[in-house]
Amino acid sequence: MSDEHWYEDETGSLVRPYTVTRGRTEPSGKHSIDLMSQVTALEADASQAAVDHARATLLALVRRGARPVVELAADADLPLTVVRVLLADLAEAGLVRIEEPRRLEPTGPAADPELLKVIVERLREL
Repeated sequence: MSDEHWYEDETGSLVRPYTVTRGRTEPSGKHSIDLMSQVTALEADASQAAVDHARATLLALVRRGARPVVELAADADLPLTVVRVLLADLAEAGLVRIEEPRRLEPTGPAADPELLKVIVERLREL
């Protein structure tokens, strides 16, 4: 194993995020991509268009198992805005599915507005 260090490893990426996304800062309007949106890889057939290095790397991470967008951004070591744009591109190419996070409605005492009012009043007394 060589002791050589890549210049990029010490200084960060030499490719700026806006070049990876082709200047886009938001995913296309077709996709709502939340931090906790679940991303799953889809089976690709031979007719799928080739993807560039950044998208292929992100797709490889997704193929390891479905997970939220925020985890993919951390694992890819890319800004969240870049990951959102790249995931939208992969979704439009039919390579991934992006599911909105499930919102759980509170039940039990946490859902009682009267109890919440009492808690707020008691906190103000402190």
